[in-house]
Amino acid sequence: QVQLVESGGGLVQAGGSLRLSCAASGRTFRMYAMGWFRQAPGKEREFVGAISRNNDNVYYTDSVKGRFTISRDNTKNTVSLQMNSLKPEDTAVYYCAAKAALHSGRAYSLSNEYDYWGQGTQVTVSS
Repeated sequence: QVQLVESGGGLVQAGGSLRLSCAASGRTFRMYAMGWFRQAPGKEREFVGAISRNNDNVYYTDSVKGRFTISRDNTKNTVSLQMNSLKPEDTAVYYCAAKAALHSGRAYSLSNEYDYWGQGTQVTVSS
């Protein structure tokens, strides 16, 4: 069982930056691939990015490439999402998710592949 708690959301002007963090409970964090998803009002939840257990592979959706960076610290049981050059269309509730992964180098982009979810944190980007 893993519990995930996101933090760091807020209101920012377009072009600004935010750093989201996700803290995981438990002693087996290193066994989980991690992902970030977001859901804007009236829209389906969408993939933002993901990172493998061992940090070797990181994937992003095209709309955030070059602006967002995912990192994880397996010693602190945290995964972060650094968001730069934010745009109004980045406004959404952001969720972190964890998937128990046999393969240390795999990252996952489908929401139905994930086992655990955080409660979400609101990010609002004003124009």
